[in-house]
Amino acid sequence: MTTRVAAVDCGTNSIRLLVADVDQEAGTLTDVDRRMRIVRLGQGVDRTGRLAPEALERTFAACREYAEVIRAHEVPAGRIRFAATSATRDAANREDFVRGVRAVLGVEPEVITGDQEAAFSFTGATRELTGGDRPPAPYLVVDIGGGSTEFVLGEDTVAAARSVDIGCVRLTERHLLREGVLSDPPTPAQIAAVTADIDTALAEAARTVPLDRARTLVGLAGSVTTLGGIALGLRAYDPATIHHSRIPLEQVRDITERLLAATRAERAAIPVMHEGRIDVIGAGALILLRIMERTGAKEVVVSEHDILDGIAFGTA
Repeated sequence: MTTRVAAVDCGTNSIRLLVADVDQEAGTLTDVDRRMRIVRLGQGVDRTGRLAPEALERTFAACREYAEVIRAHEVPAGRIRFAATSATRDAANREDFVRGVRAVLGVEPEVITGDQEAAFSFTGATRELTGGDRPPAPYLVVDIGGGSTEFVLGEDTVAAARSVDIGCVRLTERHLLREGVLSDPPTPAQIAAVTADIDTALAEAARTVPLDRARTLVGLAGSVTTLGGIALGLRAYDPATIHHSRIPLEQVRDITERLLAATRAERAAIPVMHEGRIDVIGAGALILLRIMERTGAKEVVVSEHDILDGIAFGTA
């Protein structure tokens, strides 16, 4: 028996909706509607500690769209779940966000902890890793978001997890802007500053999660899937082709170096590049590269299924 659910994942850079039919006994999830909007909710949060009014309005506009979709697909009221992550956890005015979401969608947004975020990501990314070509466990699932990155180690269940405050938006705003304007391209000193923050965060994560125990690295979220599309040479973004593709370390290094050396116009011309990722993809790619170098991973398995799928499974 299937249950129709709606899951919303509201992060620092994007807000995503999944309407799905979930069969808990079979362990399957069938997409009904999956969509994403770049709203940059975390705009300026690292600097000000507050959600900007214009960022809130962009997010509420996406919520109004999603409310229409949820109604059209006749999702029962008790099967809607809204999870908010890093930017909202950090914001002093997060109650403004909570009230706005409640008014539009009629549900109470859950400002989930880093540990909850990690568990949802692990479930979403690994539940379908089955069959004869299943990569070897333990898995290290890394979810590179806009404000934070989650590290989750496990086999069938989570053995260890840690969320650290490195993300593509946070590091771009912290180190790659000059007087509020994006460096085009960033200087070696700026790249070194981003790298230092990543390495500090990796050392912090390693105190909780034994990063070197993993046999398979699984990468989630837009920075990783965009690199997957670039690695495959796609002429348009194709989630089905990107899902479960594998990118070798040397290719990740080559793409990262090219992105960091490119101008904004050159990054914008990449066919799979979403407009909302043009400014932050360099930092996101560098996070993935440093994770692979730190863990000794020879490749990363790219997953289009992530925290959003985990939230949906937990809502059925």
